[in-house]
Amino acid sequence: YKAMKISIIIPVYNEAKTVEEVVKRVEAVNIDKEIIAVDDGSTDGSLDVLTGIANEGRIKLIKHNKNSGKGAAIKTGLKAANGDIVIIQDADLETDPQDYYNLTKPIISGETKAVFGYRTIKKPTSVYWWGGKLVSFFTFFLYGGNVKDVNNGYKVMTRELWLDLNLQSDRFQICEEITAKLLKRKEKIIQVPTKYFPRTKKQGKKLGFKDGVVSIWTLLKFRFLS
Repeated sequence: YKAMKISIIIPVYNEAKTVEEVVKRVEAVNIDKEIIAVDDGSTDGSLDVLTGIANEGRIKLIKHNKNSGKGAAIKTGLKAANGDIVIIQDADLETDPQDYYNLTKPIISGETKAVFGYRTIKKPTSVYWWGGKLVSFFTFFLYGGNVKDVNNGYKVMTRELWLDLNLQSDRFQICEEITAKLLKRKEKIIQVPTKYFPRTKKQGKKLGFKDGVVSIWTLLKFRFLS
């Protein structure tokens, strides 16, 4: 394997309870890395937590003055990233950074430029899970390419490919845009199972029914309008 530097972008919006633990878990992964946190206009003290961590020199911190969305935070992070590979890491403890080894392996070995995680869960009962399945079905219907989990927590690509996609979406539908563009380009996506610890709405889950509608509209838009 050739040595590659990994940039980890953590979009943060009102995750004061979990973000410090997420950073610790990312730090514990034994790879050459930089951690970029983008605070997306948090109002709950997340920025104070991140500022403390940044002052210790552990992360690069960028802040949005107002909430602009996960997609906007990812695009901001990409501008600052200088690793060979870029991973998006949610700030909510639903995923496990120890999965990075398996997620980056196919890129480091030159097998592909794009890896998606797909969430493995023992009892798929939640409405989010089935909503995700519906979005994945729609993706297959419109684009082919059997992406198991479009809205998974982990999208991992070479920095070059990230930048080449010229991403437009500002909110959660950036996942659909990324997937649509990769499938349209016939880019090879390797899919890797990842651990998943779902949160409820009460614990801070932010997605709702409206996001599902926007997801499907985004898939239609990139298939037929752009």
